[in-house]
Amino acid sequence: MSIVLGPNQYGKSEVRLVRVDRDTPRHRITDLNITSQLRGDFRAAHESGDNSGVIATDTQKNTVQAFARDGVGSPEAFLLRLARHFLAEPQVTGGRWRAEQYGWERIGAGTPDGAGTSDAGAGHDHSFVRGAAERRTALVHADDAGLTLLAGLSDVTVLKSTGSEFSGFPRDRYTTLPETDDRILATDVTAWWRYDASFTDAAGPADHDERFAAVRELLLTTFAGLHSLALQQTVFAMGSAVLEAFDDIAEIRLSCPNNHHFLVDLEPFGLDNPGEVFFAADRPYGLIEAAVQRSENTATEHPVWSTIGGFV
Repeated sequence: MSIVLGPNQYGKSEVRLVRVDRDTPRHRITDLNITSQLRGDFRAAHESGDNSGVIATDTQKNTVQAFARDGVGSPEAFLLRLARHFLAEPQVTGGRWRAEQYGWERIGAGTPDGAGTSDAGAGHDHSFVRGAAERRTALVHADDAGLTLLAGLSDVTVLKSTGSEFSGFPRDRYTTLPETDDRILATDVTAWWRYDASFTDAAGPADHDERFAAVRELLLTTFAGLHSLALQQTVFAMGSAVLEAFDDIAEIRLSCPNNHHFLVDLEPFGLDNPGEVFFAADRPYGLIEAAVQRSENTATEHPVWSTIGGFV
């Protein structure tokens, strides 16, 4: 039995990049974390240490930084630029480029700048405060079929203080959870949506920013507006709303932990608790994940999803 090299990739992970646009006295910050990974004919490097075809990971890092000199634009557009640059090398047949964007708020404004929702009429021109844990994400996947573009967001913490139920589930000797017709529903939304080729090929940075803001808003308003009978129902409704609104989004995947809030028993202190005082538990937690797809996309899974670790 012989030993052979299987699928492989390599690159530079988590290249931190901060771009300050100074074209006007009102500066703009783009704060990114970029990962570049290449696939192709790198067998000789693995089998014999022949590096003649290897584009050094340091070169990939330098390319990311040099490309930022001409501007970044949207994270989607920046990754597409990087992908097309590296795919021009004959030994590179595919790859994966991923970005996380961190939001900064203008001091005195309170609205994230650089996430497609900035308020250009308020706040300090060149002083910022780091925003919440929420991050905008993007990923470009390249293989023999061409370029696939994902956009997304992560760690968007949302909570509704009523309008959520959970009942009708099976009960056995191990079931202690009471049914409820009024509970807090809280989660940290992580979502990825896949654009079809028409959007990937035609859209530019402004289109990416506008679409990201629109999808984010739709996810949030659906969460807020739906009377939820289960977090699963909410997740499916959020994904469905996106696909119904945008024909060029082929599918969306969501991962939502159930951030449990338990009513505190105040009876030992002679106090009632009419749904006002809760204990927020960080673990263990329910984890709801789902792919929401158009029926024509269910036959085979797109290969881009194999590059998203720990996700449906």
